[in-house]
Amino acid sequence: MTTGAIALCLVISTSAEAAKVSDLTSTNIGEQALRFFSLQDPSLRFALVGSILLGITCGLLGSFIVVRKMALVGDALSHAVLPGVALGFLWGQTKDPFAIFVGATIAGLIGTTVVSLIKQTTRLKEDAALGLVLASFFAVGICLVTMIQRLPTGNKSGIDKFLFGQAAAISAGDVRLMAFVTLLSIATITVFYKECLVTSFDVGFARAAGFPTQLIHHSIMLLLAFTIVVALQAVGVVLVSAMLITPAAAAYLLTDRMHRMLLLAALFGMIAGVLGAFLSFLGNNLPTGPFMVLGASAVFVCAFLFGPKHGVVVRWWKRRSRSGRIRRENALKSIYRVLEERDFRDEGVALRELAQLRRESIEEARAESVDLSRHGLVSTHEEGNVLFFTPKGWQRACEIVRNHRLWELYLTNAVQYAPDHVHEDADVIEHVIGTETVREIERRLQFAKRDPHGRLIPGLEDIYPSTAGRRA
Repeated sequence: MTTGAIALCLVISTSAEAAKVSDLTSTNIGEQALRFFSLQDPSLRFALVGSILLGITCGLLGSFIVVRKMALVGDALSHAVLPGVALGFLWGQTKDPFAIFVGATIAGLIGTTVVSLIKQTTRLKEDAALGLVLASFFAVGICLVTMIQRLPTGNKSGIDKFLFGQAAAISAGDVRLMAFVTLLSIATITVFYKECLVTSFDVGFARAAGFPTQLIHHSIMLLLAFTIVVALQAVGVVLVSAMLITPAAAAYLLTDRMHRMLLLAALFGMIAGVLGAFLSFLGNNLPTGPFMVLGASAVFVCAFLFGPKHGVVVRWWKRRSRSGRIRRENALKSIYRVLEERDFRDEGVALRELAQLRRESIEEARAESVDLSRHGLVSTHEEGNVLFFTPKGWQRACEIVRNHRLWELYLTNAVQYAPDHVHEDADVIEHVIGTETVREIERRLQFAKRDPHGRLIPGLEDIYPSTAGRRA
């Protein structure tokens, strides 16, 4: 795409201007923001409605492109429609939305057909076929656009706006066409949601179940071609694939359910459209299409960093929290072992004893004690040199020791591990094993009282002393 953008800049550098919603002689951000929200300008209303409709359609169709791993198809198709745009203009020597829509759609369908023929009749893979079609059709489109601009009315035609997009040039006819494509996409996805879902995730199963997979695939491609054509006016050939992929990719990071992904992708597309229209309206010669893509990219960055499941920051924070929790639980287990060695005759554990058992310095043990105290697991006495379990800390220590020793016994009895080979595995599993799993292991071990090394396994009466009778 970078090479194509450079080529476009070289070809029409004298005629392509930044796409903007408003033509301003001076810029006051406050006044412009007020004008935007008041929706006083007709061109702004068309641009805003068109951007919202574009965001919805791109989000919906882009979701299926992302889950089908066909992102390059959208890019190739967006470039393949350029010759059709030019031929649609030449048909009537004017920028008629309907003629351009028909020409671009036909060109897009021809492009997808050529890709299929190359795949079926040669040894080339899909990515190579897509690259050939993208470059060839795009080159033809550039030649036709250059030829049109050399016509007597070429520079006044506005055909170059389909290359970079210009939301301000969206007319009432363009909005009606966008609305038609949006409603068609929503209706098709709603009615044939099950078929689209199955063929997107498991083509083999869909084919075995009798679904017309080829018909569904070509229908989605047809809708995709419609979407790309109506999007050209706002974001242009160069950036339309970004509007197809970016909102859907952001939604993909936030959910594992297709219906939620569709809704989120449509919402993110709308947000990107509104942001693009708003930011380009604030100043003079600010481009609408690129701002729309930047808005979508900002949403993706937020999902990438802060997504509840796959966000980089969230995952880092979870790893950090889990690491801290494991460190605290290991310290609690060590305190329990110190008390166990003296048959629980004294409830206090000296910091020196803890450091000696954990083979660490006094300073490291003191830092651990401060962390345990901050989480309400121990209380400190004698200037922090002696630790005492709180009820919460005692309960968690018993749970960790119990998990550890039950797992050791389970590996020894059920899996025939040697008793001296189970400690490291138990050190890992003790922090992640769930309550129900512990109950099941207890039943399988017939509620054993001692681990393979002869040490007592804490029971429910130790962990929940006030309710042991009721829980037993």
